[in-house]
Amino acid sequence: MKKILAFAATLAFTTAANALSPVVKLPGRVTIFENVRIFDGKSAQLSPPRHVLVVDNRILGISATRLDPSTESPPLRIAGGGRTLMPGLIDAHTHVMFATVPQLAVLTAEIGYVHVAAARGAEDTLMRGFTSVRDLGGPSLGLKRAIDQGLVKGPRIWSSGAFISQTGGHGDFRLPTDLPARPDDFSYSERVGAAAIADSADVVRKRVREQLALGASQIKLMAGGGVASSFDPLDVTQYSVAELRAAVEAAENWGTYVTVHAYTPRAVRQALEAGVKCIDHGQLLDEATVKLMAEKGVWWSLQPFLDDRPSPYPEGSPNRVKQLEMFKGTDNAYALAKKYKVKTAWGTDTLFDSSVAALQGQILAKMVRWYTPAEVLRMATADNGELLALSGPRVPYPGKLGVVEEGALADLLLVDGDPIANLGLVEDPAKNFLVIMKDGKVYKNTVK
Repeated sequence: MKKILAFAATLAFTTAANALSPVVKLPGRVTIFENVRIFDGKSAQLSPPRHVLVVDNRILGISATRLDPSTESPPLRIAGGGRTLMPGLIDAHTHVMFATVPQLAVLTAEIGYVHVAAARGAEDTLMRGFTSVRDLGGPSLGLKRAIDQGLVKGPRIWSSGAFISQTGGHGDFRLPTDLPARPDDFSYSERVGAAAIADSADVVRKRVREQLALGASQIKLMAGGGVASSFDPLDVTQYSVAELRAAVEAAENWGTYVTVHAYTPRAVRQALEAGVKCIDHGQLLDEATVKLMAEKGVWWSLQPFLDDRPSPYPEGSPNRVKQLEMFKGTDNAYALAKKYKVKTAWGTDTLFDSSVAALQGQILAKMVRWYTPAEVLRMATADNGELLALSGPRVPYPGKLGVVEEGALADLLLVDGDPIANLGLVEDPAKNFLVIMKDGKVYKNTVK
């Protein structure tokens, strides 16, 4: 990387032509996107026609005129034809190990099967244009390593490792017959690295340190009741401030942060008191709590949960009742997030259904219920990129993501159309995403 930046520093733009001068030969893999209009991740409109130079995994030049750098080998030239070049999409709430496999299989199948299914799901995620994901619970560190080494295709993964839960909390998926638990008897989900049960500040601290030692980028705790879990009603507050604070301190000592699963004001207020930096979900929050989040500068990772697709839970079942209660709060949650200008991230949190996981783009597009298309795109690119950077020195991929600018990492999509004018383009990535690039490598190119 230092070598490439040193070469980049010697490049010069001529005043007359505003084009790259062939001062030196660029090393490495060179790609040039020609005649593209850029959504840079932040602006409310596309740029005029531009040409973009990518060297290895960085954007090294953006020019109004044709780029003709001197290279060691012929560059790959992609004819944009006036189409849109934009950052790769970022999903801030995923469970890459559990998105496509039914819940019963997750709890009972041999873990090797789950890993193979997750690898397939990761490739599908990348081919939908999602080049980065924040994984908020599950044994995803091995899959991340395989993707990073090029063994399988998939997005960049910010892994939380195992989610941490109290007994009877949202991350406790033991059967009722497993309780009372024998001392030091780890459940199946704990043995495979999906969850970690911790019931005191000292044990929480230990479990957090274990996940960080294994390579977690951030830590995920269950601070309140959830839909998918069996033991806890939605209104239950989980953990004490002291227990949450133990996790925050352990994470801060590693330069990173804690996010929590929580829906209710009481659960969120405890988390804020403990120093948590991000709230995931929060559909049932009241105005006073949202105002407090804004004052503290805490991130709100909010998902557009609506009763608009088939539910995995039978009508009348406890899980379905909890789900419907949560759905009712979504419109109000977005209204409060906008009113108080809370730093808002976007994510899907799809679980246990490959057909629903495939709707990632559609879940993004339906955000126009609350935001303009430009605001939605910014949330899924630059804003989510800012949230990923909250991991500080634990960021697994140093560099700027979610933007198209010189020096940023080259995670890019070439879109056949203007997604600011028509956000529906993201619903059909197979048709409308002509080029998918991650880390400077082209994974799809159908430009003719």
